[in-house]
Amino acid sequence: MENIKFEIIEKVGVLSESKNGWKKELNLVSWNGREPKYDIRDWSEDHQKMGKGITLTEEEAIKLRNILNNNLKCKI
Repeated sequence: MENIKFEIIEKVGVLSESKNGWKKELNLVSWNGREPKYDIRDWSEDHQKMGKGITLTEEEAIKLRNILNNNLKCKI
């Protein structure tokens, strides 16, 4: 498998942490030198290993935020 290059541009926040130290994070990540996207995935403590995740453009992230705001039982 080809090496995937990534750069975490901004660490936005940690969503959860597992017992083994991996954290599910929301970050702004540039994959293979491309435009950064919002990224949700599990990361090892040193950010050298990662789990499967999902990337979102800014437009998709805004739509997701709006969907969550309109559908969560506990509204802010």
